[in-house]
Amino acid sequence: MTISLYSFGGGQMIEAIIRASLKNKAIKKADTFITDISEQRVKYLKERYGVNAETSINDFLEDSAIVLLGIRPQDDWSGLIKTIAERNPSTQVISIIAGVTIDQLQKAAGKELAITRIIPNTLTDTGFGYSGATLSRKSDKIIIDPFLSSFGKVDYIPEEQIDIYTGYGVAGPNYVYNFFIALTNAGVLGGLSRKQANAVALENLQGAAKMLEITGKHPYELLDINNSAGGVGIAAQHELDASDFAAGVQNAVLAAIQRTTDLGKDD
Repeated sequence: MTISLYSFGGGQMIEAIIRASLKNKAIKKADTFITDISEQRVKYLKERYGVNAETSINDFLEDSAIVLLGIRPQDDWSGLIKTIAERNPSTQVISIIAGVTIDQLQKAAGKELAITRIIPNTLTDTGFGYSGATLSRKSDKIIIDPFLSSFGKVDYIPEEQIDIYTGYGVAGPNYVYNFFIALTNAGVLGGLSRKQANAVALENLQGAAKMLEITGKHPYELLDINNSAGGVGIAAQHELDASDFAAGVQNAVLAAIQRTTDLGKDD
C-alpha cells in the first residue's frame, strides 16, 4: 500500500529517503510533493524522480497522509509546523530535524499533532542501517511503519536516546569509512596497489561483519581465532592496543552526540 507524502525540504537526506521509498513502492511519484527554497533543487528533483516539486507551499499539503519535516534546525521549523497544524492537523508528521524535540514541535504547533521524530540512516540505498524513531501519543504506527521501513530498518526508541542514536548510529558509516581509508592506506604503505588494498579491505569488512552476524560470537572470541600465540595477528593486536584507536572512535561518537544535543539548544 502506498501513501501520499509531502516534504518540506528536498536536500540530500530527503532525496535518499524518497529514492528508496519509490524503489520499494511505499510511495508513488504522482502522490509525492516536495517544497524546497531552491529553484535549482526543485528542477532537479522533478526531472530526476518525476515527483511534484515547487518553491512554494502547495494545496497538496492538505490531503497528504504523511508530512516530512526535512529542514535544518536553524530553519523556520516553528512556522512550518504551525502551517501544518492549520492546514492538515490530522496528518502524520515525521520530523528529521536534528536536536528539535517532539515537545518543542507540539508547543510551536499550538495543538497536539501526530508527530514522529526520526533520525534516518544514510544507508538508504542498501537496505542496511537503522533509523531511530520516537512516536508521540497520536502517531499511527500502522501508517508510518511501512514508509519508514522502505528506507532501512527501524528501531522505535524513547526520545532521550535520539541524540545518542544520531551520534552513534546515523554517523556510524563515517567511522567505517574512516577505518576503510586508514586500512587501505596501510595496504598501500605495505606495498600493495591501491586496487588490491581496496579489494582486500572491502572483503574483510564484509566478511568480518558477516562472521559477527552468523556466529553470534563476541568479537573477542573471533579475535582469538586469528591471534595465535606469537603470531602475526597478535602482533598487530598489540599495536592497536597500544594506540589511541579505540579512544579515538569513542571520543568521535561522544563528540557527535554532544553536537546533536547542542543543535537542539541553539533554537
